[in-house]
Formats: sequence, structure tokens, C-alpha cells
Amino acid sequence: MSGLGNDQEVSPEAVLAYGRSVLAAQPFSVLIGAELHALAPGHAELQLPLTAQLKQQYGFAHGGIVSYMADNALTFAGGSALRVPVVTSEFKINYVRPAIGQRLIARARAVHTGSSQAVCTCEVVAVADDGTEKLCALAQGTIATLPDSPKKTSTPAKS
Repeated sequence: MSGLGNDQEVSPEAVLAYGRSVLAAQPFSVLIGAELHALAPGHAELQLPLTAQLKQQYGFAHGGIVSYMADNALTFAGGSALRVPVVTSEFKINYVRPAIGQRLIARARAVHTGSSQAVCTCEVVAVADDGTEKLCALAQGTIATLPDSPKKTSTPAKS
């Protein structure tokens, strides 16, 4: 997330606005209607209205959609922690129950951030018509800086 700046303070509103511009530049995210509801360094919340086109034959969210939600939320959490352009290096997902409801919410956070990668976790919940949330999936991933990303600079120690 190069627009966040490496060592400067950025307002929470500016961080969220920047994240939304990144999401808007992802054609697949736009196609399915993903929405970035929260973004702060190391934290992200992505939401998705669960339309009929995103469901499989049994009426719940297709596993690929649940996986997309986890992957993208993990990447936003890691990217906002690292403050440079990133990609998912790897991730694992456990589906714990069918995603049945009107909306999916993926909440991710960076658990550990190093100089070139962040390890993040994510919970994906389905929201019922009455607003109750049920956990659908848990994911963990490693988010890595792009090879040509500018490295964070720090002031060298004086000898």
C-alpha cells in the first residue's frame, strides 16, 4: 500500500479511502460487489452482499467466494501493516460451516509483521437476516512485499 507512506502519520480516513481505491482497481472485486468497510494498519474488514450469483447449488456461498473474502482481507491487513505493495504468498482456509445469510464479512489482522512479510489471520462470518453472525471459515496467510517495492528506511544507528 505505497500510498500510505512508510514513516509518516496518515489519518484513518485517508487509510480507508486509499484502501477503497485499491479495491476499486480490482476488476473481480468490483464484479462481485466487495466493499471495504474498515482499514487500519494491520486490520481490515471486507464485506460482500451474498447474491444468488455467488451461491452454489445448495443455496450457500460458493467456497471460492468465501476463499476470496479471506484472501483479500488477509492481503489488506498485511499490506496496511507493511505499508508497501504486497501480494499473498500463501494462505490456508478451514471451512467450518456453510455460509448462509445475506452478507459475508471477513475480518483480518496482522499477527506478526517483519521487514518483508506479514503473517495474518482472518475470520469469515455470514450475517443472517436478523443480523446474527455465524463463523463460516478461518484462514491464515503470509503476505509478502512485491520484489520491486521500496524498502522501509530507518535511520542507521550512530557509532
